[in-house]
Amino acid sequence: MKIVCFHVLNDYSGSPKVLEMVLSGLLSKGYSINLVTSKGNGALNNLQGKKNMIFYQYYYRFSQNMLWNALQFLYVQCYIFFFSFRYLFQKDIVFYLNTIMPVGAAVAAKLSGKKIVYHYHENASAKSRFYVFLAWFMQKLADEIICVSDYQRQFLRRKNAVTTIPNSLPPSFEDECVKFRGKGKKEKRILMLSSLKLYKGTLEFICLAVALPQFRFELVINDSWSAINLFLKEYGIEVPSNLTIWDRQKNVLHFYERASLVLNLSNKELFIETFGMTVLEAMTAGLPVIVPTVGGVADLVDDGVNGYKIDVQQLEDIKMRIISILTDDEIYASLSRNAIALSKKYSYANTIDSIEKTIIG
Repeated sequence: MKIVCFHVLNDYSGSPKVLEMVLSGLLSKGYSINLVTSKGNGALNNLQGKKNMIFYQYYYRFSQNMLWNALQFLYVQCYIFFFSFRYLFQKDIVFYLNTIMPVGAAVAAKLSGKKIVYHYHENASAKSRFYVFLAWFMQKLADEIICVSDYQRQFLRRKNAVTTIPNSLPPSFEDECVKFRGKGKKEKRILMLSSLKLYKGTLEFICLAVALPQFRFELVINDSWSAINLFLKEYGIEVPSNLTIWDRQKNVLHFYERASLVLNLSNKELFIETFGMTVLEAMTAGLPVIVPTVGGVADLVDDGVNGYKIDVQQLEDIKMRIISILTDDEIYASLSRNAIALSKKYSYANTIDSIEKTIIG
C-alpha cells in the first residue's frame, strides 16, 4: 500500500507538525509514502531522508499581498491536479490530504478512482466563504474525513464516514519535557506561540506585557523578521522591555522549558481553534494554560483544574488570573500536576493506530 500525501504549505504551524508526527508513525509501520508539499523551512523537512519516504516539492510562500497569494494558490492547485495523474495506473494507492487546501489533488483522485482521505484541521464555518466552499468540496469528494475534535466535527453537514481522532504529540516530545518539568524557574515567564493574524491575539498579548511589567513575556511568531517588523510598524507598536519577540522557530522546546504559563488568546468572534497543539505541548511540559471558552482548544482545559477558560475580550480578567496563578505556589503546583495528567489522555499510539485504520481500512 502506497500513501500519497498532499500538504499545501510546509511551515512550523500546527497542521504540518501533526502531519510530520502521523507520517513518521506510518513509516514506522512499513508504509511507502510520497509527500507533495512546498519548498522551504518547515516541520515536514524532518521527514527527508527517511526510509520509504519520497518528497516532491513546489514553490509556495505566504505573502501579505492577497492577490499574489491567490495566484500562487491557483498555481499550486493546477500543479497538484496534474501531478496526481502519475498514479493513474497504479494500484493500492490512497490519497491522504492534510487540511482542506489540496482540492486539486482531491479532484484528480476522484477522476482516477483513488481512495480519498481528508485530515480536516480547520473550522471552515468560522472562516470565509472560500473555506466554506472548500469544506463543501471535501464533503462531496472524500471517502473518509478525519476531524481533530468533536467541536469541529459538529459543523459538518456530512455525518457518515467522519471520524474524530484528537491530535497527540510524539513520544520524543514528552521524553524531553520530563527532563525539565517540575524544576524551579528564576523568572515568571508568560509564553504565547502565535502568528501575525490579528484574530490570534498578538496585540492583546503585547498589551498584557505592558500591563504586567513584573513578569517576563515571550512571543514566538510563525513568520519572518521582515513580516514581524512590518506588523510592528503598521500598528505603531513599541515593544516593552519585558517582552521578547521571536521569529519562526524550528524547535520550541526550550521556550516551554523556561516558561511558567502559556496563553492562547484567539478571538472567538473572529476565529475558533479546532484543537490547539501549543496548548497540548504546554500541558505536556507541565505548564498551566489560559484559553478561549469555545472550540476544540477549550476541550483540552478543565476550568480551574489544569488552566482557565477566559475570552480575550475579558483582558482584565486574564491579567488578574495571570497574577493569581504566578503568585500562589499552591495553585500553580496543582494546575501543573493536572496539566501533565490530562495531557496523557492524548496517546500517540492510539492516534497513529486510528489514522492507519481510517486510511487503510
